Amino acid sequence: MSGVKSALLVGVGGQGAILISKIMANGFMQAGFDVKQSEVHGMAQRGGSVSTQVRWGDKVYGPVFGKGEADILVALEKMEAVRYAEFLKPGGVAVINDYAIKSTTIASGAETYPEGCVEAMAKVFRTIAVPASDMALGLGNPKCMNVVLFGAMCDSLGCPQIDWEQVVADTVPEKVRELNLRAFRAGRQAAQQR
Repeated sequence: MSGVKSALLVGVGGQGAILISKIMANGFMQAGFDVKQSEVHGMAQRGGSVSTQVRWGDKVYGPVFGKGEADILVALEKMEAVRYAEFLKPGGVAVINDYAIKSTTIASGAETYPEGCVEAMAKVFRTIAVPASDMALGLGNPKCMNVVLFGAMCDSLGCPQIDWEQVVADTVPEKVRELNLRAFRAGRQAAQQR
């Protein structure tokens, strides 16, 4: 095991960032890492921003980290990637769902959705953009797009000793296990092809 690593998962309420952090925490704990996680729900029930931080290593003293300290940023919505980019360290990895959710102000026409979010991130960070929402829809359930993104990010975690597919199977409820395993595999395959 090495020093402490940090991941920031961000999305909009209801997208499943917290499930990804639970899968990560379970896998790291099973591998013998010290793990801490925190979550901020914000206005989750009204489509507001949700973030969760996960830290793992030999000894982790707290779950929270500051700007420029995340090794990995996972964004379940592409504007959230830009919003939280300052937390990603130079050389960090951004895993982005190439999907837009229009906020109330954008939907009302008061503002426009910013173009080029993924391209802007790719200029600064190693970026893995995956159409996770479309992939989840193709699997029959748009709610599994978070696990598609987890599959896309798991190789970036640098822990080949962890059987992440088994961790997903152990973490998600049995009634949606097969769907989530297909989602995980699809995300992992998509990231390996990029």
